[in-house]
Amino acid sequence: MNLVAYPGEKLNLHIFEERYRQLINECLEEEKTFGIPVFLDDRLPGCGTEMKVTALHERHPDGSMDISTEGIRVFKLETFDNPMGDKLYAGGEITFLPEETDLIRPLPQLAELLDTLYSLLTTPVEYDAEQKPFSFQIAHKVGLSLTDEYELLTLQRESARQQFLIQHLQKVIPVVAEMEQTKSRIRMNGHFRNLDPLNF
Repeated sequence: MNLVAYPGEKLNLHIFEERYRQLINECLEEEKTFGIPVFLDDRLPGCGTEMKVTALHERHPDGSMDISTEGIRVFKLETFDNPMGDKLYAGGEITFLPEETDLIRPLPQLAELLDTLYSLLTTPVEYDAEQKPFSFQIAHKVGLSLTDEYELLTLQRESARQQFLIQHLQKVIPVVAEMEQTKSRIRMNGHFRNLDPLNF
């Protein structure tokens, strides 16, 4: 899939391809997890996220399904087979990346930058500072490219991920601020303005 899923992220999926219907049916019947490796620039760069099915919402007459999933932990692909053995879906051997939770709360600088960004966007800030890891919770909400989202996924220390986000926001916020000023100027130039008469 051309996306990055993070541990703790809740993801709703519509499963319609036969190979993935087979995979999800096995997960449901045998209480197994599955993996979403990142697909980037037409290749598998190597890491992904273990997912668990949390709910089967509907099974349609054509066999497709609507499910809810949640990310668990990050893995690295060691081998990849497509298809895997006698299955329709791809698979392989993995190792799990160790997670170093060296921060229990957002860095104050990161929280301030988030407030600034969402103030510029006039969008409510929606995050839970108590949910860990915090970096994964906000990763999709700060305008990272897919490549940057993948790089964040591969960082094993929470402090490193938060510093990565701080550096990103320090670059993005001035651009957003300039865009907002430009939009304001465009709106102003499109309307008549009251000018005081000049006294000669």
